[in-house]
Amino acid sequence: MEQPELLGTQLFDLTGSVALVTGAGRGLGRTMALALAAAGADVVVSARTASEIEALAAEVRGLGRRAAAFTCDVTDEASCTALVDGAVAEMGRIDILVNNAGINVRKPVLDLGFDEYQRVLATNLHGYFLCAKAAGAHMVAQGSGKVINISSIMGRVALAGQGAYASSKGAIEQLTKVLAIEWARANVQVNAIGPTYFETELTRPLFEDPERKDFISERTPMGRWGQPHELAGAVIFLASRASDYVTGHTLIVDGGWTAW
Repeated sequence: MEQPELLGTQLFDLTGSVALVTGAGRGLGRTMALALAAAGADVVVSARTASEIEALAAEVRGLGRRAAAFTCDVTDEASCTALVDGAVAEMGRIDILVNNAGINVRKPVLDLGFDEYQRVLATNLHGYFLCAKAAGAHMVAQGSGKVINISSIMGRVALAGQGAYASSKGAIEQLTKVLAIEWARANVQVNAIGPTYFETELTRPLFEDPERKDFISERTPMGRWGQPHELAGAVIFLASRASDYVTGHTLIVDGGWTAW
């Protein structure tokens, strides 16, 4: 069906859209939630810690957008369903889902407990599946939507000590493709973002280790770590009309790491 031609900043205008961001209390999730709000979206923020997301919701309102905050354990199906249902009840719809909640356990495989491995996959992979399934049901029914899964360069490359994390991120890229295929005819685009090392709470132990910090900087062609605000353009693009014919794709944001 022909759609009205959009020009310039109209392509990236999210006014009237409702976005749901998981793992939004800090780090990249917080940055992406504020970026979506700055682009015009009303935003539902979710994480385990109520105080963090309530403060973030207040910031979103300060930008002139509607906001709501819900605590959620993404490893629990009932909690994910309640999150999505609560978001729809509060905001009327969901147009954008950013699956961002994630954890990491950095250990060599021989030192990695199976319980630790399962815990990483329960959050990083199963949580994405549960939230995407719950939100996707609404998007498919309304005939439009954008799902953005936060993967990692570890979905494409590997480093020692990343057995659990890399497993989860590689699987996310495949899940993204499957959902893209299944929901394409319903006009729901499903894509992923694959960031490199950004300076966040999750990576602070590495950034504070001079040897690891320097290794990552030297391994990156741009010679430095990513800054959270540098992910804003990618999430706005994949959430907006500018990406209406992009689906099943992982947008790598890595300072050139995977170009080696």
